[in-house]
Amino acid sequence: MAKKWHLTPIQRRALPVLTLILTPALIVGIGYAAGLRWARTTSLPPGIYRLTSNPSDPLISFCPVGPSSVESSERGYRDKAWNCPDHHAPLLKPVVAKQGDTVTVSPAGISVNGQLLRNSHAYPLDGQKRPMHVWPQGTYPVQPGTVWVLSSFNKGSYDSRYYGPIATKNIIHYGHPVWQF
Repeated sequence: MAKKWHLTPIQRRALPVLTLILTPALIVGIGYAAGLRWARTTSLPPGIYRLTSNPSDPLISFCPVGPSSVESSERGYRDKAWNCPDHHAPLLKPVVAKQGDTVTVSPAGISVNGQLLRNSHAYPLDGQKRPMHVWPQGTYPVQPGTVWVLSSFNKGSYDSRYYGPIATKNIIHYGHPVWQF
């Protein structure tokens, strides 16, 4: 005959509390494993985004390199993390130009194939009044193996208006919105 399992009164009181703690943690863990991420960046509308390996998705997650890596980590534009070689989190940005497109950087902002993008003017100072290294004005055919990223959602986003094109070899994931509010 099987032995019955009995909970003590303390265990019975602790069970609902443990359930309240463990259930959300389990849901978050499953979502993370499925590629779901809460956008903690101000470059995108608040919401949940899914990271994929689909190059046709409108967003990329990438590790900045060179001066943009140093600047973005030292200024606190990226959280500390293990994802990138500099031990900071990758950036998640919308792709606005790919190979075959032409990007023009002007005082008015960034144009792609002659269309000026909303909120694309580069600012000489960041939100803390520190000087920004603005990408030089000019016309740039998008080279093979590169993309340009820009957030039209946030006019103060740290994106290609400050560091230019991104090498596609630095892309970690692609992504798309699942739920925005």
